Amino acid sequence: MSKQEDTPSHQKNSGSRHLGRLIMQLRRLELQPHSFGKAGPLTPSEIHTVEAIGFEGGVRMSELARRLGITKGAVTQLVARLEAKELVKRSPHPHDARVVLLSLTEKGKEANAAHEEVHLRFYDELRRQLSEREIEIFEKCVETLNDFLRR
Repeated sequence: MSKQEDTPSHQKNSGSRHLGRLIMQLRRLELQPHSFGKAGPLTPSEIHTVEAIGFEGGVRMSELARRLGITKGAVTQLVARLEAKELVKRSPHPHDARVVLLSLTEKGKEANAAHEEVHLRFYDELRRQLSEREIEIFEKCVETLNDFLRR
């Protein structure tokens, strides 16, 4: 008999309800802009685009779309918004005139660093509340959930 078959149905439903609540909270958070340094309010999509470009820069639009798992059209819209906020700049590829490279401005780098700090504080808080083993289990569960949702 599998573990799934041994689990009472009310426990299965409890996990499903908790997951449903988590998804609803994540959707709510996705709509709320947050400030990161002097960048002003940024949506989660915007700050995660900044993060995907990264400090090293020189990212092609197609590579950015791949990193984010979205279309090139959606990346174009996000990049235009980030350019208007002076967080991202476009520059020509040194060897291929058809290619545009994206990099962060100083303001974009500051926003990215502030975003990293938010993640570090979140994990510090988790470590205060969970054991190392619970952190390992949490990370494995998040990885498994991400893999499942990518399918």
